[in-house]
Amino acid sequence: MTDIDQERRAILAEAELDTRAVRAGQVRTHEGEHAEPIFATSSYVFANASEAAARFSGDQPGNVYSRYTNPTVRTFEERIAALEGAEQGVATSSGMAAILTTCMALLKAGDHLICSRSVFGTTTVMLTKYLGKFGVETTFVSPTRIEEWKAAVKPNTRMLFLETPSNPLAEIADIGAIADVARSYNSYLVVDNCFCTPALQQPLALGADIVIHSATKYLDGQGRCVGGAVVGRKEEMAEVLGFVRSAGPTMSAFNAWVFLKGLETLRLRMEAHSASALTLATWLQQQTGIDKVFYSGLPEHPGHELAAKQQRAFGGVLSFRVSGDREAAWRFIDATRLMSITANLGDAKTTIVHPATTTHGRLSQEERDAAGITDNLIRIAVGLEDVNDLKADLSRGLAAL
Repeated sequence: MTDIDQERRAILAEAELDTRAVRAGQVRTHEGEHAEPIFATSSYVFANASEAAARFSGDQPGNVYSRYTNPTVRTFEERIAALEGAEQGVATSSGMAAILTTCMALLKAGDHLICSRSVFGTTTVMLTKYLGKFGVETTFVSPTRIEEWKAAVKPNTRMLFLETPSNPLAEIADIGAIADVARSYNSYLVVDNCFCTPALQQPLALGADIVIHSATKYLDGQGRCVGGAVVGRKEEMAEVLGFVRSAGPTMSAFNAWVFLKGLETLRLRMEAHSASALTLATWLQQQTGIDKVFYSGLPEHPGHELAAKQQRAFGGVLSFRVSGDREAAWRFIDATRLMSITANLGDAKTTIVHPATTTHGRLSQEERDAAGITDNLIRIAVGLEDVNDLKADLSRGLAAL
């Protein structure tokens, strides 16, 4: 790295978020490229046997093998870390791989984890069914009731995990208060920041230890690639990277390049998603056939004031209950014509889905009831289309009721 590169990094460390989203992490090669290059290589050539040994042992920095060292992936890792205000980032093959990697790196058999019961359904399955096989116990609590977090702590509690806003009811957890609980018991607080991204919320600044992303969602922004990221202090990230090195949940160089392009427009997109979501949530409240709308941007939402305090905007995901049962929800969804019926979110295209039979379909009825996932609940991830066209599409769903 040249002196100019070092100077540029120092400038970027003090730069605003939009500038970091476009510039952070990039070190130009001797070719002088403007855009970040894709290093499509599985391995690297060493000058001699001594250098190879030093790289593999970690005594000398540099590329070793693209399972865990790749220049394109490293640029993405440094950029997302810069956006979150973290010391280091580690990229993974998916958002779920990011959660698994964090747990496997920092927990062991006999440890206890406390998790918000309002998380992505697959997260619940992974924690209970698979981590449970390896002797890690999980207790689920309300994301909004601090007393439940405190009451759930055990002598072997090592990690607290939450999503905020929650999926799909947009419950808002008090990150600072839960961070205080974690610190009091010498545990990690891990926050899934998928719905807000660092453009709207920075959990580390509020007291969290580690932030996790499904890069598949808003970091990409156009539904093109699957990936994940973990950011935090260097000490913990060394363990996380060690798991990636040994177990191989690796992000590809091409996917990292796509995510880098997505990050360049992150704040602009998140503000647009949020504005349209608020418009639709307000409009849906006024429609016959809608029993309840869940969106923290609504003043009557129980987490509205907290969300306004710890977020820059309210995000692009909302959900609502229609009058009727599952069949009514399905009729509503099937009557739409613009919205894509898919469980993904964070896309330029608006998506609509029935959580009880898709994203949370692997949960038991008891688990869905506890999380508020009713049969008449519909989730929308608002895209970047004209909001009046989205209203017209929702009107088709309303007519089907």
